[in-house]
Amino acid sequence: MLQSFVRRSFWQTKRLSALSTECNFYSTKESDKNNDYVAKNIDLGNPDALDRMKRCLVRDMAELKRNLMFWKDFKNPAICEKTGRVIDWDDPHAPIFPNHCDIVIIGGGAIGSSVAYFTKLLGNKSLRVVVVEKDDSYKQASTVLSVGGLRQQFSLPENIEMSLYGAEFIRNANEFLGIEGEAPVDLQFHPYGYLSLATEETAEILQNNSALQRSLGAKNVLLSANQLKSKFPWLNVENIELGCLGLEKEGWFDPWMLLCSLKRKAYSLGVNFVKAEAVGFNFEFKSGTVVTGDYSEFETPNYLVVRTEDGKLRPITFSECVIAAGAFSGDVARMVQIGTKAHHKILSIPLPIEPRKRYVYCFHAPDGPGLNTPMTIDPSGMYFRREGLNNNYICGLSPEEHEEPATDNLDVDYEFFNNKIWPKLANRVPAFENLKVKSAWAGFYEYNTFDENGVIGYHPYHSNILFATGFSGHGIQKAPAVGRAVSELIKYSQYKTIDLSRLGFDRFITEQPLREVNIW
Repeated sequence: MLQSFVRRSFWQTKRLSALSTECNFYSTKESDKNNDYVAKNIDLGNPDALDRMKRCLVRDMAELKRNLMFWKDFKNPAICEKTGRVIDWDDPHAPIFPNHCDIVIIGGGAIGSSVAYFTKLLGNKSLRVVVVEKDDSYKQASTVLSVGGLRQQFSLPENIEMSLYGAEFIRNANEFLGIEGEAPVDLQFHPYGYLSLATEETAEILQNNSALQRSLGAKNVLLSANQLKSKFPWLNVENIELGCLGLEKEGWFDPWMLLCSLKRKAYSLGVNFVKAEAVGFNFEFKSGTVVTGDYSEFETPNYLVVRTEDGKLRPITFSECVIAAGAFSGDVARMVQIGTKAHHKILSIPLPIEPRKRYVYCFHAPDGPGLNTPMTIDPSGMYFRREGLNNNYICGLSPEEHEEPATDNLDVDYEFFNNKIWPKLANRVPAFENLKVKSAWAGFYEYNTFDENGVIGYHPYHSNILFATGFSGHGIQKAPAVGRAVSELIKYSQYKTIDLSRLGFDRFITEQPLREVNIW
């Protein structure tokens, strides 16, 4: 064991010393673009080998004590659990900043944490995984601001299969994420199903979608207007031709609990969570490498530069990097030159992910429908469901393209509810005419402007960059399947559980969108 500590310490020292002389830093931020600035300000740590060996030994002994349950170690390497203060990475008694890892994941939400969990689960114990998250309070994270829906009512096989896998994972969360000696994992799953409504014009599409879903293992039933009225007397079925009701594995759950459970389990497996902001990448030139269609000098990202809470820039070398930064994944992709080189055949094509603001309103209706109310989706795209036991409900609606709100804040527009949502609610459920809005919140969709579907897999040029992003509001239920899929690519270089090849970056190059049909 001591031999491995010494070998790792000297290897890190050698690598960090080399970094100081090969700075080719690229960032999308003007303040970080100057290489001289970066070369002077990136904190490469203490290059003294004996000092780093000592600090590694201190850190590893702390981890050993934690595993023996003699010492409760830090839950977040950036915050001291004992004092609540930010850890000074230069303190020899603090955990060593992870300047090197095998896999670095940018984004610590549900998808990023799921990738970390599965990567450690499928990999060997020595695989070093680091998750970089700039806001560990998750105040603006899409994960915790979502409504936690779980359904298989999609028109693409990939999305149906991912949600089926997610349903098994969420319903049996304690088997996957439970930790011996700690409280059982309960994600507060409510199995009331989804109810998708269709007009005469869209009824055939709903039928076809339902048939595909059932062929892949989903459980749902088609109901005529009369059957809908009999089962849900509170529902106005005027202009409704058909409804599809999920019978199993559909409903909603607590997204915050899923995130916390994924992080806790990943941490117990040895994943290192770091509170820092990704600001750019360094590139290494490889003149001997030839890329198909590009015979110029090839360069590849070899380390990520992050800014920690103390304002210092620090490098993290990696073998592979996963971009799972949610609504801001497009910004991170530009840091690695994706979409920034106008005359490059591949790097001229951007990752088409951008933030879109969505509102969720909570209202009280004293005469509203009862506990068996499913997550109901109107033909207009407006949705609603119960929230708790006291006749409270939540609802939402995606705005038209020309009505998209600004994304520089998370302020809520209550006029959007009054003008766009309330009339649809009152029309579909007459009991909602007498309602009162109690609260509301806004969150970001990681919106794929190309086809509103997820992006998973390796970049065709940067072979050590992977994507796990762009699910346009459906990411929380797919997080377990995405984490599993990315970890399979890393370990086996192919998908084993679900074939998600069609969701790769290549479809942006070939201009072949993969769109859902009549799915909100």
